[in-house]
Amino acid sequence: MTKFMTAAQAANLIQDNDTIGLMGGGGGLMEATHLFEAVQARFLSTQTPRHLTVMHALGIGDKKTKGMNCFAHEGLVKRVIGGHWVWSPAMQQLALDEKIEAYILPGGVSSQLMREIGAGRPGLFTHVGLGTVCDPRQGGGKMNATAKDDLAEVVTMDGREYLRYKPFPIHIALVRASSADEDGNISFEHEAANLDAQSLALAARNSGGKVIVQVKERLPHGALKAREVRIPAAWVDAIVVDPHQTTSYDIPFHPAFSGELTGDARLQSEAEDHAAEKAAAGDAFSERQAVARRAAVELFNSPKARPVVNYGVGVPDAVAKLIAARGEQHRIYQTIEHGTYGGTLMDGVLFGYARNASAMLDAATQFDFYAGGGLDIAFLGFGEFDEQGNVNVSKLGGLTVGPGGFIDIAQNAKKVVFCGTLAAKGVKLQTGDGQLRVLQQGSVKKLVKAVDQITYSGPQGLVRGQEVLYLTERASFRLTVNGIELFELAPGVDLQRDVLDQMDFVPLVAADLAVMDSSHFRSV
Repeated sequence: MTKFMTAAQAANLIQDNDTIGLMGGGGGLMEATHLFEAVQARFLSTQTPRHLTVMHALGIGDKKTKGMNCFAHEGLVKRVIGGHWVWSPAMQQLALDEKIEAYILPGGVSSQLMREIGAGRPGLFTHVGLGTVCDPRQGGGKMNATAKDDLAEVVTMDGREYLRYKPFPIHIALVRASSADEDGNISFEHEAANLDAQSLALAARNSGGKVIVQVKERLPHGALKAREVRIPAAWVDAIVVDPHQTTSYDIPFHPAFSGELTGDARLQSEAEDHAAEKAAAGDAFSERQAVARRAAVELFNSPKARPVVNYGVGVPDAVAKLIAARGEQHRIYQTIEHGTYGGTLMDGVLFGYARNASAMLDAATQFDFYAGGGLDIAFLGFGEFDEQGNVNVSKLGGLTVGPGGFIDIAQNAKKVVFCGTLAAKGVKLQTGDGQLRVLQQGSVKKLVKAVDQITYSGPQGLVRGQEVLYLTERASFRLTVNGIELFELAPGVDLQRDVLDQMDFVPLVAADLAVMDSSHFRSV
């Protein structure tokens, strides 16, 4: 009996109240778009299935109609456990309106929990999330009043605290891959990442659920080498072929993204990438680039000759681009949580993609590496931070944002450099000549007395002995046992008017308060 069927037939396998595991990343990264749209079409036509629980580790969608937006219908979903929500404003609105139960989990925890569920173990035991919103003492992952359950509990083993993230059955896994042979063996060879496809399939298979895989190609028996098979046929229940499947929403297919270029073709592509990054470095200068330049100084202050690095979204994108434009990638081991090493990182809607990557691991394995302390330095953004050094990126302006891989990364890197602007909304700055002048202050302060939600715990960082910096365009701060210390000012900035008066707490001020290098603020 064949496992191949239409998307509509596959969607009919989903029952009311099922728990569905999804995978994907912003921009369409490994997203089973055809299957998502089939589920939506069935619901809009028949009002079934209903009351689904949907779980996903990373952000999925285009902020319009794709990805998680396909599931953002009242009645279709009753509960969402999402790693990152911003790609679906419609789902964020359902959470805000209390139409669904809204939860978040760290992206790595989600991937690893799927593996634990598949292995039949009693949940995921980890230090990741302690002291954050995922800790039941800080909210337990609940993002609105309708959400009542703690997704984790605190346990003590050998005198140390951990979180146990509770397991639950996965009834349906909607997985994306490149090809399937006639037997049902699955390969990822043309994908831009592996993400958590294997963990997700394992969880559904051993929960007694169904594994539904969307692929672009149907291959004959024996066409795949054994080592090319990432999900064996024994795990797979249904396969849907979408011949129009693309690398991203806008990129049909390019072997540079799937890491398939070798030899002279790869060298040529890498040269083109470097030329593009160098040209982009000549774009209009801004305070964002000034922060990136200041942050990049920290990269090579690492005790490691070639540190392992992770870049987050936002201003950290600019750090990655700066290092690429300078041709200094060889001085670091560059990673992203999606499982990719090396290459040229994409940003914006293509965050998670890399051209000409040197290695691609499964996301759960990458997060294992992070959780075990493999990261030397991480550059991450911040929505706001407070006098205890806590950072919030997961709930801003009342909207559920989610942490993505932020918690897994920030909590475990040996050194964390948070990058962002000191204030927001209405700020007017002038720079480019070696000075920074604040022409108009912002109406939203980002350095607050207490953050709305703890996505990174400063006190936990001190316990773990992390080195933690908070870099803004106006001033640089660091985490100390006595509180947040201001240790550096931008040239041209007035300490009281432009920094202290724009904060909701009073920081320590270093006795040897330094001035940032003026070269960070020059347009050429």
